[in-house]
Amino acid sequence: MADRCNASLAGRILLVGFTMVAAATPALAQAPSDQPVTFSKDIAPILQRSCQRCHRPDSVAPMSLLTYAEARPYARAIKQRTALRNTLWARGAMPPWFLERNIGIQRMKDDTSLSDAEIAKIGKWSDSGAPEGNPADLPPALAFAGPSTWTIGKPDLIVSSPTVVVPAVASDFGMPLGKTPTGLKEDRYASSSEYMEVAEYTSGKKPTGAGTIGSLFAIHHMNTSIDNNVDDKGNEIDEDAGAEGAQVIGPNRENLPNHEVGRNGDVFPEDAGRLLKKGGSIVWNGIHIHSSGAPGSERRTRLDLGFRLHPRGYQPKRAFHAYTFGRTDLEIDPNEPSQRQDAYYVAPAAMKLIDFEPHMHSTGVRMCLEAIYGRVVETLNCTGYDHNWVRIYYYDNNAEPLIPKGAIIHAISWFDNTAKNQNVLDPRNLSTFGNSSVSNMFLVFNHAEFLTDEEYREEVAKRKAYLANTHEPNIGCPACNLPTPKATPKVAAGN
Repeated sequence: MADRCNASLAGRILLVGFTMVAAATPALAQAPSDQPVTFSKDIAPILQRSCQRCHRPDSVAPMSLLTYAEARPYARAIKQRTALRNTLWARGAMPPWFLERNIGIQRMKDDTSLSDAEIAKIGKWSDSGAPEGNPADLPPALAFAGPSTWTIGKPDLIVSSPTVVVPAVASDFGMPLGKTPTGLKEDRYASSSEYMEVAEYTSGKKPTGAGTIGSLFAIHHMNTSIDNNVDDKGNEIDEDAGAEGAQVIGPNRENLPNHEVGRNGDVFPEDAGRLLKKGGSIVWNGIHIHSSGAPGSERRTRLDLGFRLHPRGYQPKRAFHAYTFGRTDLEIDPNEPSQRQDAYYVAPAAMKLIDFEPHMHSTGVRMCLEAIYGRVVETLNCTGYDHNWVRIYYYDNNAEPLIPKGAIIHAISWFDNTAKNQNVLDPRNLSTFGNSSVSNMFLVFNHAEFLTDEEYREEVAKRKAYLANTHEPNIGCPACNLPTPKATPKVAAGN
């Protein structure tokens, strides 16, 4: 899944950070001194895989890194920013992948992070004068999609949000936008979803000096859901009318993966599509908008939500739902670092976790996800958090946690409301729950397949076979350490 690059405040952080932030590469990761490192042979492949999707013309990063001539002036800054991966919380690190490498599940889809060896190569290249090397060693140049290209494929259905007027200079704000009918004439299942912001400047063109701060994107995030509150003829049911016999087929309202600046599109499990009923709607539950801060950058903007649909007749085999949880009773004290908050979710059924997406605001710096099985506490993941670069981490195949019914999923977050946190405007202020970036949130936007007892046994058996074949460490599958349970025999009626 290709990453849709971040904008908003990220441009400011990236532009300043690439020229001012310094960090040392750990000694254990230093590249061997007898091996020359050149741009053409060693650095260009790293930039292609992990940097150029944002660092190219007409994208959100403030400089292009497609060629040696473009990258050479930033050699020292590239060393500094990539080495931040090994610092506390990895704030400001490039590429923006904050999953901690020393704990929990590491196999994730679309992992753009750098290894210690790659970070060491970049450091050595910079320290040795950033040589170009032989241009014949360069890998073929990448072909990039345009800014209006859908990264996970052309949608079969596009639903647009209402248009919002974004002032050039204003405080960030949030509000619900109502709902938009899908226009579907039959029930269909979605296989993926992706958001695209569409903006029109009042002046008719991008204003000079707007930079990346809101010049491409103004919408920081949007919460959306599918409203299937319709009868079998596609007519909306009036929930307040209390019509006798009215029955909703399928889920009434189902949360969708959120739009957040920097997130990639979402591909749902093959055996668990998302139901879009005839006559249903997309509900725009809440939008969070940043103005660009550049005079003359007023715009009208909206979100287009694109769905790819399964073929007609498709029926899901699994139940696939969001299980968002967190806390709203937040009080983040002024001038205090490392403030901890906890939230819990009890698995109502066996679950196969699909992703992990922490959501906090400007004071948030870290979140961990644990699973509690009786007396056993197992850390699934820990990740730094930077409100300028929102990440979602999709577990790779055969790495998804398999959580038994009744287990407790425990999220732990840390907040830093001090001057050392560059995202905080004024650390003298108490920060409580709210929609603006200077307020706070503690939410976990996770998705999972909810499994029957039989499906859970099947998943555990497949995982045990996989682990026996690969000898990978077992994280997130407590039943894989136990003998395979036998299916409960069915009792004939009347016995």
